[in-house]
Amino acid sequence: MTDAKLTLPKTNSSPWPNRPFHRQYLMRQANNLFDFFESPSLNPKGGFFELDDDGAPLDRDNATRQIHVTTRMVHCSVIGSLIGRPGSDEIVDHGMRYIWEKHRDARRGGYVWGLDDNGVTNGSKQAYGHAFVLLAASSAKLVGHPLAEQMLADVTEVINTRFWDEQSGSVKDEYNQDWSQLLPYRGQNANMHMTEALMAAYEATGERAYLTKAERIAELVIARNAIPLGHRVAEHFDQHWVLDRNYEGNEMFRPSGTTPGHWLEWARLLYQLWVLGEKRLSWMTGAARELFQQSIELGWDKVHGGFFYTLDWDNKPIMREKLWWPVSEAIGAAAYISAFDSGDYFQAWYRRLWDYAENHVIDHKRGGWLSELKEDLTPTSRLFVGKPDIYHALQACLIPLYPTNGSLTKGIIEADHTIRQHH
Repeated sequence: MTDAKLTLPKTNSSPWPNRPFHRQYLMRQANNLFDFFESPSLNPKGGFFELDDDGAPLDRDNATRQIHVTTRMVHCSVIGSLIGRPGSDEIVDHGMRYIWEKHRDARRGGYVWGLDDNGVTNGSKQAYGHAFVLLAASSAKLVGHPLAEQMLADVTEVINTRFWDEQSGSVKDEYNQDWSQLLPYRGQNANMHMTEALMAAYEATGERAYLTKAERIAELVIARNAIPLGHRVAEHFDQHWVLDRNYEGNEMFRPSGTTPGHWLEWARLLYQLWVLGEKRLSWMTGAARELFQQSIELGWDKVHGGFFYTLDWDNKPIMREKLWWPVSEAIGAAAYISAFDSGDYFQAWYRRLWDYAENHVIDHKRGGWLSELKEDLTPTSRLFVGKPDIYHALQACLIPLYPTNGSLTKGIIEADHTIRQHH
């Protein structure tokens, strides 16, 4: 790797996350995100609005609520509650009730993708959405929300009976509303987010079955598929987990080719999984570092900066747009890996990524992070309208501040416990 020789001058080599000013900077960025997203997103009719670039609701009259937006807002407001941000608990409650009363299909089981004020707009039952319900319920349990236990039990049963495929060690992707039809497609994205959620459920309950499933997904997606492809994460498969290199799906959720942002997301998740599994699966750390380096080597635009959204199988950019979430995930991964790897490479990239975010992605005038830039870093909105959600950017701001002993929520709780012991 050409950049692996990155070095820091001795006079400026101590890690940024140890420095008081940088820690204040990160907290300020996190607080700015909460200011932009939390109360403006609250839909008085239930659930949350998606916001435009100025932070106003995209469709105030009859907004569509998608399950990943509802659940991520719950998860992020739990983080707000854990760090002591006033107003967060009310938002957790608002979101949890909407998931339980509206997204949940009480008659057929499972959770529907989309709703508006008149009812269901998209009844599909997707592993991606159920992963985020599992994450929201697991997070809400940490702050003692009264619906958390029953939601956790309910969504776990749905995942186990409908989505989990014991033979492959992965989740199936998508059914229609009455479960009568299962798409033949299998995708890594739903499985990646399921890995994140299974780890959160393991942390919230201590039940080993969640962790075992997460480890099996990582084994399938990374060890058996990404590593042999030169540490590039393949996205799209048929029902037998045979790679479909020519797949063309939804540009937002299932874009063709490979998505370097997901290699970065996996880099952090693998380290988390390695830590939670008592550091016994040693292949994960080497794979994580290689995934990070490959995303930089192949995905980072050496001319303008930023990560290309997608690459083809010859590593040429397909979608040249730079989105906000890959740089968010890169920051989180660089911070997490730096806690275990004391070399300059990950620290130097951590700084370069924040330079890029500060100068190009953070919307200092209006708040939030710009969701999409053109190749030359001018704002655009071909794929994303407005500012989609708080989840990726918030975690980028907070992961560097807390112990790397599992997920962010676990780190916050343990840091708080340490502070109380000292008083």
